[in-house]
Amino acid sequence: MDGGGSGVIPRRSPLWLLPALLVTASVPAFARPVHDTPALAPPPTDRLNERWWADRHRAILATIAEHPDPAVVLIGDSITNNYDKATTPDENFAPIWARYYAPRRALNLGFSGDTTANVLWRLQHGEVEGLRPKVAIVLIGTNDTAGAGRTVTQTQAGIDAVVDDLKRRLPTTKILLLGLLPSAITAAKSATDAAVNAYLADHYAADPRVAYRDISAIFRRPDGTLDVTLFYDPRLPQHGKPLHPDTHGQRMMAEAIEPTLANLLGERAR
Repeated sequence: MDGGGSGVIPRRSPLWLLPALLVTASVPAFARPVHDTPALAPPPTDRLNERWWADRHRAILATIAEHPDPAVVLIGDSITNNYDKATTPDENFAPIWARYYAPRRALNLGFSGDTTANVLWRLQHGEVEGLRPKVAIVLIGTNDTAGAGRTVTQTQAGIDAVVDDLKRRLPTTKILLLGLLPSAITAAKSATDAAVNAYLADHYAADPRVAYRDISAIFRRPDGTLDVTLFYDPRLPQHGKPLHPDTHGQRMMAEAIEPTLANLLGERAR
């Protein structure tokens, strides 16, 4: 399972992206902050046995050495990695990138299939070393609650560990933390994701370094059900369950987060 999930073929692509901005959406009424037994974050874990993953990591380190001045870094899994795609009509994210990310010298640190453990490893192995971005956008955790089978508290601990690591390594950077996006993988995953988001909203409500935004509402119909037409997975040959926003859904996501991002950057919204 991939936060980019099955059916997504990782590919090499440009690493610089323009950041996106968020609009706060309400936390589902049934979801409440979870305060059960604290869990330890998963240990940092690499995927160097996967050729494309190792190659992308090395390419990012080389990019940082040549261009150590991104204003924004985007950290996540395939939903972030997808900005490298330009496949019409359902996976054409290049125009969104060109409008919202490229002008801000953004660096794409999205790796298809990554969990919080993989992000921690990458952060600890040079992917933000020497950088001083104004904003780090973080969208990670959906693979923890899917293929990795992690619990609510384990996923919360993993996300907290990523945020804490970024705070230490990027002491002047503001963190734009996004809630897990809705999907239709399983009812259990949806319930876990909602609980994680409720925790994040509560935990980071008064954190001066972190702006938390849950934009789940943009992917739902007025009656609260998931708008599956905004995801490309069902239209793939293997007819996957909705997880990855399609061209229209990704554009809506970028538009939704733009006001918050622009505010953190001290710019006018695009």
